Amino acid sequence: MFQTALQQILFVLFPIGMAYSAAADLLTMTISNRISLALVAIFLLLAPLTGMDWQTFGMHWAAGGAVLAVSFTFFAFGWIGGGDAKLSAAIALWLGWGNTLEFVSLAAVFGGLLTLVILSFRGAVLPAAVVRQPWIARLHDEKAGVPYGVALAAAALAIYPHTIWVKMVTG
Repeated sequence: MFQTALQQILFVLFPIGMAYSAAADLLTMTISNRISLALVAIFLLLAPLTGMDWQTFGMHWAAGGAVLAVSFTFFAFGWIGGGDAKLSAAIALWLGWGNTLEFVSLAAVFGGLLTLVILSFRGAVLPAAVVRQPWIARLHDEKAGVPYGVALAAAALAIYPHTIWVKMVTG
């Protein structure tokens, strides 16, 4: 019973982490290193409770490492932020090798849609009362980036129901 309750608590931490990282990126244009580190730590706590074998465990780490290598290359070219790179790797660690291609593909689609929405938003004239909100002014600034953490979190949450974590809790 204790293990089941612990599994359920840990099971909801990933979606909470995704919601937090998306909201933080939208409001501040920053994804804290703490969220990526927390996701890795929670993965390490939860993995033994799933009965995950060493090969699967290693493939989850391989997925995270591969995404980290690619995303840091993107960061080096200035295409994404460092927080986005770290968060995408932590997400891939959670989702595993079998879900990483779908995650990356969905993140690209959601990121493209998000970019179109942000560009449209930036082209609109906003009332002064709205623009006075710091997070809205930052989001409306044409020189600012796109809060890609929103797209990453949306893609991760779309794939989460197909993962070992959901199977662990639902049977």
